[in-house]
Amino acid sequence: MLKELVRDHEIILASGSPRRQKFFKDLEIPVTIDVRPVDEVFPSHLKKEEITGFLSALKSEVFRDDLKENQILITSDTIVYNDGEALGKPKDHAEAVKMIKSLSGKDHEVITSVCFTTQNSQKILNHTTKVYFSELSDQEIDYYVTNFKPFDKAGGYAIQEWIGLIGIEKIEGSYFNVVGLPTYEVYKTLKDILNS
Repeated sequence: MLKELVRDHEIILASGSPRRQKFFKDLEIPVTIDVRPVDEVFPSHLKKEEITGFLSALKSEVFRDDLKENQILITSDTIVYNDGEALGKPKDHAEAVKMIKSLSGKDHEVITSVCFTTQNSQKILNHTTKVYFSELSDQEIDYYVTNFKPFDKAGGYAIQEWIGLIGIEKIEGSYFNVVGLPTYEVYKTLKDILNS
């Protein structure tokens, strides 16, 4: 099990997301949480996983000079990609409503990049899940935003909440990626790094 392999290492998770933190707990991978502020700005010409890859690597830069030999830093970024545009976290109620309206009755992509950084190596994995939303009424969208306040979620929604139960017809790819982390690939990559 991975728990045995990580015994001589410290895994640092640079994420304030309670969902990502819980994934590592459920995977039985002990982590140290260390979140450092980063100005999450990316060049405008980047598309899809180029955006999340750039941002996940950018988040690792503030740790570069502090990493010790036995430490593995994990940083990540998730976007909702819709109609050629990256949707981040909504600033307020109106923006959340606008985002969900733009997703209603269509499919979009949820893209996550996870960056693994050690003292002398860096590896980035990307995962894309396609999500199909049914047609949502204005009342349903307003009810969700008012009651669930999804302001810390890319695209303004969480698949595991009410909106996902009533509005998502199907997905192609990892469900856990839409929640916040492609867990299977993270587990496999960490195992490969520890075994190398």
